[in-house]
Amino acid sequence: MQIERHDTDILILGTGGAGMFAALHAQQSAPAGTKITIAVKGLIGKCGCTRMVQGGYNVALGGGDTVERHFMDTIQGGKWLPNQDMAWKLCEQAVVRIRELENEIGCFFDRNPDGSLHQKAFAGQTADRTVHKGDLTGIEIINRLMEQVLSRPVEKLQEHRAIGLIPTKDGSALAGVLMIDMRSGKFRFVRAKTVLMGTGGGPTMYKYHTPSGDKTMDGLAMALRVGLPLRDMEMVQFHPTGLLAGDHTKMTGTVLEEGLRGAGGQLLNGAENRFMFDYDAKGERATRDVVSRGIFAEMRKSNTTTPNGGVYISMSHLGPENVRAKFPGMVKRCADSGFDLAAGLVEVVPTAHYFMGGVVVDPDTRTALEGLYVAGEDAGGAHGSNRLGGNGVANSTVYGGVAGDVMGMDIRNMGALRDPDESVLEAEITRALRPLQNKIAPIQPLRDKLQEAMWEDVGVMRTETGMERGLTRIADIQAELLEAGVAGDNLAFNLTWHDWLNLASLCEVSEVITKAGLARENSRGAHYREDFPDSGSMESSYFTVARQTGDTLDVTREDVQFTIVKPGETILPEGEPVSLVEAAE
Repeated sequence: MQIERHDTDILILGTGGAGMFAALHAQQSAPAGTKITIAVKGLIGKCGCTRMVQGGYNVALGGGDTVERHFMDTIQGGKWLPNQDMAWKLCEQAVVRIRELENEIGCFFDRNPDGSLHQKAFAGQTADRTVHKGDLTGIEIINRLMEQVLSRPVEKLQEHRAIGLIPTKDGSALAGVLMIDMRSGKFRFVRAKTVLMGTGGGPTMYKYHTPSGDKTMDGLAMALRVGLPLRDMEMVQFHPTGLLAGDHTKMTGTVLEEGLRGAGGQLLNGAENRFMFDYDAKGERATRDVVSRGIFAEMRKSNTTTPNGGVYISMSHLGPENVRAKFPGMVKRCADSGFDLAAGLVEVVPTAHYFMGGVVVDPDTRTALEGLYVAGEDAGGAHGSNRLGGNGVANSTVYGGVAGDVMGMDIRNMGALRDPDESVLEAEITRALRPLQNKIAPIQPLRDKLQEAMWEDVGVMRTETGMERGLTRIADIQAELLEAGVAGDNLAFNLTWHDWLNLASLCEVSEVITKAGLARENSRGAHYREDFPDSGSMESSYFTVARQTGDTLDVTREDVQFTIVKPGETILPEGEPVSLVEAAE
């Protein structure tokens, strides 16, 4: 099949917070005349995960809060697995980025009567530091970023799906990215000197999930196939309160934001008894992993679930009018599904929400492959085993800006565009065309099978037996998928073909999640092994690294480097680590 060939200087994949910030910053840091191209699977500003952010943006802005305190919450919340240099940059640069969002991008966030930014409580944090726009923060950020990007001389490739990272023949650098123009069904290879992968996460391989179904971890699947190392791949964050409206609606799995629990919302079992204090002294304000496990444990008990098999969240004791005023987006979302959040009970379930794992990067977003940079949810390291609510959109915007700055500077020292390994390019095209050669078969039942397998065997609570069974089920689904075909007479907006490609990505990443889960024989953050419930020694913490070579997927361990603070220490505003005993004194 004919390939359209296209050249640019800086190519950005994705238009969430990471991608659009990278485009704006690259314009400022790159030499005059640099061509910047931004490509997105959907439409700019209308897709991706950043737009879905409800709760807010963590930033230490005073009032007793400090960058050091935010950093320690991030490290402790991540159970000492984060890359500390990345976590520090996240917390430090969030202060810079929130001002940029306000003063340069044009975002309006909620304020206190004195004009200062209002910051609300989120679980797992020692200060109220979450800046927000009601409970629809992501829409505010993305709408303003979209306005900026659309007004700039940036080439836009909308409805272009990236399907392969194509290296040079010697494998030492990235030559470009193979895409499908979804509008025509044609392949387009885009060469670039630097490429940012900001395609986002999207753990939609689970029965209950928050991202839209088109978010299928394509970026991590591409990185895996090109041989890049992926870290912390077992760390799938389940948000405790996904809306549970039944299997008949896509509303099931969408998030009811953490601010509900931060404001005093209570979780009740099917008998309408409050239960979280049976699992943790912080009750509903424990970290997301703890609350998700508490809910899941309650769901496994007999006669304690709601009609749809979950638990309830109750807000009415806070005053219905108060709830309607503070959480209008959540009240409307629940009403659309037949629930009264302000005055009644709403059914909820843990829902796959965020992926802490990702490509191994340095604090400047560079990867092991020259020319490739990764930011946002595609990058591993900043969160360790658990992401604090409010740190996600901060991570995307902070590191998107960093990537734009770094790519713009690095390109100054790069020569001509690189030539691709044509054999890899051909192999990726052959892979994508495979379903067009097969006998037509439905794809959705296979995706349903994968979601059931991951929820049951590699979900909130895990065991070796369950995960081994999960690997078998994933392999069987992959085998069925490789034999399943789609109609190929018209490839323009052939959504069934893209369903096949989506599921292929999900299967690849699901296998890595499961094998990384088997390799971690302890329980840390989002990863809980019922057969290894102990967290292990914090001082000897390790993270998993998965790498694919040919058809072989290996998972190894690497020691966490405590570059700023060690377990048993904290860091004071002066910037020096001290023991917890000294800090208490």
